[in-house]
Amino acid sequence: MKILVVDDELDVKPLFEQRFRKEIKNEEMSFAFAFCGKDALTYLTEHEHEAVLVLSDINMPGMSGLQLLENIKTRYYKPPPTVMMMTAYSDEQSYTIAKSLGADDFLTKPLDFALLKQKLKPIN
Repeated sequence: MKILVVDDELDVKPLFEQRFRKEIKNEEMSFAFAFCGKDALTYLTEHEHEAVLVLSDINMPGMSGLQLLENIKTRYYKPPPTVMMMTAYSDEQSYTIAKSLGADDFLTKPLDFALLKQKLKPIN
């Protein structure tokens, strides 16, 4: 399973690579990283249907995660990937907007990686 992680915090890449070390080694999962919404859309365009899951932060400079979600769900030509939104703020408004835009799930930061792995099992 290919997962695209979108977050403006650069330390997210080594964190995911460390937390999913076993799954990456066993080739059960692979990760791509984009550090802004625009780069995520470019990746999705250039690697059509490669990513089956997008994990996106909501609060990012430039294109927010909610704008990215809307782009993915409304402009993706084929069935869009599963999109899980991540945020450090567990406010009801962000949750409601994300769900209305088609978010498949909603996670709060700091991420509970055991819970994330559990949520990924049905997708894999």
